[in-house]
Amino acid sequence: MAQTYGYARVSTREQCEDRQLVAMREFGVEDRNILLDKQSGKDFHRQAYRRLLKKLKPGDTLVIKSIDRLGRNYGEILEQWRMITKEKQVAIVVLDIPLLDTRQKERDLTGTFIADLVLQILSYVAQTEREFIRQRQAEGILAAKARGVRFGRPPMERPEGFREVRGAWERGDISAREAGRRLGVDYKTFLSWV
Repeated sequence: MAQTYGYARVSTREQCEDRQLVAMREFGVEDRNILLDKQSGKDFHRQAYRRLLKKLKPGDTLVIKSIDRLGRNYGEILEQWRMITKEKQVAIVVLDIPLLDTRQKERDLTGTFIADLVLQILSYVAQTEREFIRQRQAEGILAAKARGVRFGRPPMERPEGFREVRGAWERGDISAREAGRRLGVDYKTFLSWV
């Protein structure tokens, strides 16, 4: 019996997937058939997506909210779309774009051409947006650094007795591990200080 599956994706654990889930439920996808990844769409090495591919059988339907939820890599989106629709013979429904509904068996050549064209344009836009995000992030980091913002954890204060322990280490009286133990830090931290 043919199944209808939903696939939702958000880029980080902090993001909310609710609007995607609501749209799929309204379409009629059962909760047990909705798979979710909380991971970047830069590639298709995602745990829930891989499980989904194993479940899909000919005649099934895959529902996604928008094409960028599938992924953000132009070439890979097109390849996944081809593999799902042609090799696995699974229909895909993109809720935000009715033109991208492969369930319509009676489509003529023009309809298929338009759907393929729309898919290619949207896949390109998804990848371009990913590249813009990376560029904006890099520009933001550079601007912050120029303002004096420091990234990462602040450096640890050297504990009392550091000079004495360092002196003992430099003379060869103690090892770096012993120096770290005496100061209450890992020996690698001690070595980074000296």
